[in-house]
Amino acid sequence: MKVTLKLYASLGTFLPPGAQRNMIQLEMPEGTTAGQILAAHRVPREICHLVLVNGSFAAPATVDAKVLADGDTLAVWPPVAGG
Repeated sequence: MKVTLKLYASLGTFLPPGAQRNMIQLEMPEGTTAGQILAAHRVPREICHLVLVNGSFAAPATVDAKVLADGDTLAVWPPVAGG
């Protein structure tokens, strides 16, 4: 199945070569979870502040169980601070 991985801000450094505009399309086996994709790209969970699957919030406790489907988009942001 094909899924799109989008990693924003400082998380972009965890994208594999070939990524453009903070995203890459991945070929993954059926049944792959959001957590497995993050682990495969060595994205530290402690800096995954906001996780969305197809634009819907995925609570941190559910990321490892969230099975993705063909065409899904996994988007992740780190914590941000501002003044």
